[in-house]
Amino acid sequence: MGLVLLLFETPSGFAIFNIDGVQLFLPKAEEVIWLKEFKTFKDKSNAFNHTGINSELAQMIKKWHLPGQKLAVGKQEHKSVIEQKLKISCLFNDAVMEVMWGIKHLMKSLVPQEESELPMEERLQMSYGLKTVLNRHGFNVKPEMVNERIIDTACVLYDCDLCETKHSEFFLSAGECIMEVSGIACQGWSLMKIATALKVLYDPETDIVYDDPESMLSKDELLRLKADARLYDGKLLKRTGAAVYNEIVWAREVKDDAIRLLNILVHEDGDAATPENSVPPGRGDHALTLPSLKVEKTRRSTCGNA
Repeated sequence: MGLVLLLFETPSGFAIFNIDGVQLFLPKAEEVIWLKEFKTFKDKSNAFNHTGINSELAQMIKKWHLPGQKLAVGKQEHKSVIEQKLKISCLFNDAVMEVMWGIKHLMKSLVPQEESELPMEERLQMSYGLKTVLNRHGFNVKPEMVNERIIDTACVLYDCDLCETKHSEFFLSAGECIMEVSGIACQGWSLMKIATALKVLYDPETDIVYDDPESMLSKDELLRLKADARLYDGKLLKRTGAAVYNEIVWAREVKDDAIRLLNILVHEDGDAATPENSVPPGRGDHALTLPSLKVEKTRRSTCGNA
């Protein structure tokens, strides 16, 4: 069923999880993970040693391992010992380490039986995913600068990006509809600008809530959309569009707050100057324009047919 077993080392023992092996290798995927068993060890240092693997830990792994199933581990030495002694094929790579990093930060909720805490140096490491999110928004954070507030704020940015990305197909089709009905080319428009255009079509008399110059329409575009609003009846789902607009506006406002906070957190002197090569607040979707969405849609279709 594509499930991968995962062995996670905690301060006082080991936990066994099931994870979605397919999601493990997909870009920008959200991993689904659930705990199967957690066990403490009186002398955890002897769980893996020069003679092999502790019999109690070996039994724990065998209990949940299915024939042919992969086991993800967090250390190369664990992989070597388990493959040699238990004859179980293991995974140890960058994708697995990203999942391990996430589990470390969610250990209290994923392994509630664990009463001890991981050392600070293990929890405050720079992962590839964290670095990617920060770089996407223009923050060049050195590993030694990482702290819990930076990690939490980066997670907020990631959630906001996901909010926008999940509606990308809807915006792509809406942009094509606007071109077809009103003759307005939406190529290069940001998702926020398309959302603003849809808001005008759904409710021509309302004020635009989000005051961002990037999302503002030109005078000609605004007049054309208001004049054509009735032509979109039956072509666009107004209730869905209104809900998507409200969600996108909320995500942008939260993202702006997160970016402002990061501007402060990454500068020790408290100077909130915009980092080098960063994008202005609320512009984090600079790559999420209609052309890029078409490329991404084509890429997914090609992968699906491969």
